Amino acid sequence: MLSVILPSYNEEKMIPIAAGTVTEILDEAGIDHELLFVDDGSRDKTWEEIEKAAAQNPHVVGLHFSRNFGKEAAMFAGLEQARGDCVVVMDCDLQHPPEKIVEMYRLWQEGYEVVEGIKVDRGTETGMHRFAAKSFYGIISRATGLNMADSSDFKLLDRKVVDSLNAMPERNVFFRALSFWVGFKRTTVRYRVQERTAGESKWSTRSLIKYAINNIGSFSSAPLQIITGLGVLMLVISVIFGVVALAQKIAGTAIGGFTTVILLLLFTGSLIMISLGIIGYYIARIYEELKGRPRYIISRVCGREDEA
Repeated sequence: MLSVILPSYNEEKMIPIAAGTVTEILDEAGIDHELLFVDDGSRDKTWEEIEKAAAQNPHVVGLHFSRNFGKEAAMFAGLEQARGDCVVVMDCDLQHPPEKIVEMYRLWQEGYEVVEGIKVDRGTETGMHRFAAKSFYGIISRATGLNMADSSDFKLLDRKVVDSLNAMPERNVFFRALSFWVGFKRTTVRYRVQERTAGESKWSTRSLIKYAINNIGSFSSAPLQIITGLGVLMLVISVIFGVVALAQKIAGTAIGGFTTVILLLLFTGSLIMISLGIIGYYIARIYEELKGRPRYIISRVCGREDEA
């Protein structure tokens, strides 16, 4: 059986469209499946629409969070609740083309354990958004040594891959990077980002920046290495200014350097504060991990009568 996980946040208009479209495609292909809609604490009628879809469609299963825990938590909730021999993760807005699921499934039948969705283009995203996305994946790729250019959350995972991800105890997770990190036999499927048929994107510039910072911090210690780099930079600057000052002193041409001293103090103080901020951020992440709180809390389930 194939499990399809669809994280949903304020997607009341897309729930019936997604349920109907994906079910129709998979039924035509003769693929036994279940659709897991994970309501990430939506403020609209997303959960009501999931309940309606579950009542009308026997393939639909709904999970409702007690509050908004974030997309990463929603994806991992789906992975932990999925019962299929393989699992596809895709966006509820259908910008990940559902017809590609069949292609991914056939590749899985050929023996591939991870089928990665690779974007051919990013649709109608703005130039600034494209630049930010390219920069983020460039940073995370260099920090981790994994080539994540044009990658996405749209992918198929074999059951053994899903079990490996579910066995990881960490609280702060980055699904896209972890699915690279675990390895296994993999291949790719290329797709074009589709336009929404209803609703609007829930990702603002601020939320995307926060998402990028959280994921870099949760998967890489590279920002900590920046502190070392800044220290080396300050050492070089200090040596240069020391040599210049000593040479001027020996030559008898030394002059008052009050402005230089002030600038150096401001520069040094800024680097120290930035360094403390980075260290503090990682200490906060360690604190979150040590508390051991669950990634999410499921308050309601629909579509599985044996669990109702």
